Amino acid sequence: MKIFSAADVARLTPYAGLVEALREGFAGHVTVPLRHHHQTSDSSTLLLMPAWTEKWLGLKTLTLNAANPPRGLPTVIASYLLIDNDTGQPAAIMDGTELTGRRTACASALAADYLARRDAASLLLIGAGSLAPHFARAMAAVRPIRKIRIHNRTREKAVALAADLAREGIDAAVADDLPAACGEADIISCITSGHAIVLQGAWLRPGTHVDLVGAYRPDMRETDAEVVARADCWVDVHETASHEAGDLLQAAAEGRYDMARVRGDLSDLVTGGNPGRERADQITLFKSCGAALEDLAAAVMVHLRGA
Repeated sequence: MKIFSAADVARLTPYAGLVEALREGFAGHVTVPLRHHHQTSDSSTLLLMPAWTEKWLGLKTLTLNAANPPRGLPTVIASYLLIDNDTGQPAAIMDGTELTGRRTACASALAADYLARRDAASLLLIGAGSLAPHFARAMAAVRPIRKIRIHNRTREKAVALAADLAREGIDAAVADDLPAACGEADIISCITSGHAIVLQGAWLRPGTHVDLVGAYRPDMRETDAEVVARADCWVDVHETASHEAGDLLQAAAEGRYDMARVRGDLSDLVTGGNPGRERADQITLFKSCGAALEDLAAAVMVHLRGA
């Protein structure tokens, strides 16, 4: 059985290549049961995420701990076990935290490849945690991103991230005026804890693509209902979103949205069953809940490239 560290996972999953691996994964047949949620403490949630194909079986264990950032630890910590489904023998175990960060960003980038305008050149990151640099690089793999602005509740973290990205030659800076930054962005990625509304529909301009990642439970949201009401919405997986897409579900509970209006999911987009963006002035929205298919596709990529 092979063991892959976080550095190995990063080396073996370049963003553009991982976007293509996810595109292939969503076009194929993967069995993905609903994930298990367990609240293991006041601050920590355990997720168990299995998925399998005829050839591969994978299981991710993931904890989300809101108390971790003050400790200098990431909110998300995970591990991944890849099994040969022909024999049941373990094939590899790998760092699931790096895997999760990269596949989450690349799933959103895959959605943006169908939903963002082709000329989208400015990205606004709302949230500057461990996922944020992955989103900056993944979005740049599918769109000609020339400017990145960052807004975060703790400004110092936004400053640090902007400096890191600037060292890579990216035009990155802090956005202190969030409504103004939203009005200038082609793509807005919300990657917060999902416990408070950070994006309001009144701030969006026509043609914007909105990417929602932080809310992973039905009682969580990053947007007010106006964002959802103004947008044409897609999700990663229909079945998961119908139970967990808090931004959409809460907007529906407030009478501002109907879940029947969801335009499609990633499988619909990559197989051509859904056209994605249709107009330059259309506000599009992708709600990511996280799909075990994404982990499996990324883990198989690591295993095969690391052979």
